Amino acid sequence: MSADLLNVDAGPVELTRQLCDIPSVSGDERRIADAVERLLRDRAPHLRIIRDGDTIVARTELGRDRRVAIAGHLDTVPVSANAPVPGGANLPVRDGRDAETGEALLWGRGTVDMKAGVAVQLALAVELADPAVDLSWVWYDHEEVASELSGLGRAMRHHPALFEADFAILGEPSNGTIEGGCNGTLRARVVLRGRRAHSARAWMGRNAIHRAGELLERLARHEPERIVVDGLEYREGLNAVSIEGGVAGNVIPDHCAFEVNYRFAPSRSVEQAEAVVRAFFADADEVRIVDRAPGARPGLDAPLARGFVDAVGREPAAKLGWTDVARFSALGVPAVNFGPGDPLLAHADDERVPVAQIVDSHAALKAWLTR
Repeated sequence: MSADLLNVDAGPVELTRQLCDIPSVSGDERRIADAVERLLRDRAPHLRIIRDGDTIVARTELGRDRRVAIAGHLDTVPVSANAPVPGGANLPVRDGRDAETGEALLWGRGTVDMKAGVAVQLALAVELADPAVDLSWVWYDHEEVASELSGLGRAMRHHPALFEADFAILGEPSNGTIEGGCNGTLRARVVLRGRRAHSARAWMGRNAIHRAGELLERLARHEPERIVVDGLEYREGLNAVSIEGGVAGNVIPDHCAFEVNYRFAPSRSVEQAEAVVRAFFADADEVRIVDRAPGARPGLDAPLARGFVDAVGREPAAKLGWTDVARFSALGVPAVNFGPGDPLLAHADDERVPVAQIVDSHAALKAWLTR
């Protein structure tokens, strides 16, 4: 193990600083996973610890009649050399204040996504030897990269019994508000074909790029739906995200392809989402699905959810994006997102989290788990 020592006694705010001071870009999580495992083995004898690569599962086994899984990822996106944070550096984390409100902030990579949430979870994992429900704490690697690399997905495949639960919470940044479920996501490659010709005799060919332009104009006019699912409003989105085409400066192109990303409400299955995309681009020559992941319903109809909503003290909102709640939902476990930090600042050069949100998130989660 590495020599990194986490001081949980200093509280979740200081623990956030310590976690952010350990670089852990996706694929390089061993050092932070070692530090988390060392902390748990030293300070949490009430937990059974299982490690799968750089994913750690720590469980109470008190025989309670309900179990809650609480998870967070350890990795971050890469650090930007130009991040405008106090002190002129992105690591280690820096203290600061909001210029308008004077609110105390922590700046730096990972403060929002999602080491503040992990710090809240780790502090509670050590503190709560006798919670009201059995707990399965999960900290995992490779969240910020391709889905097939996910440490959570890998651990679920290797140890499915460890993830059986009545309710799950993902520590994704949500401004300290419960965000239910998540949108599904689908990417499709839309192909238009034409006929090559010399550009001096364009009438002899058929321009595939011009054909694509007609579809892209239709896409630009498209009004995405707003769909209410179990009382929460999800906003859908269908957008072009890349395009390619062209042969040479004097050739009418016979091929053009663009990729679209469809973010769909969790009331739709991936098969229904695929049908929507295929129907929208029915006059294309080919629509090929290249990636898809189901959404997750809000999870607020779970018996445990109401008490959690009461403890947080704010009305829940919809999660407008895909998160790992969908992995729990696929296992039949209702799941929500809850953590400190503004999701709009995740991955940003000026990533920063309000100190008060860390403190409040810790207090709300603790009150609910010990009620």
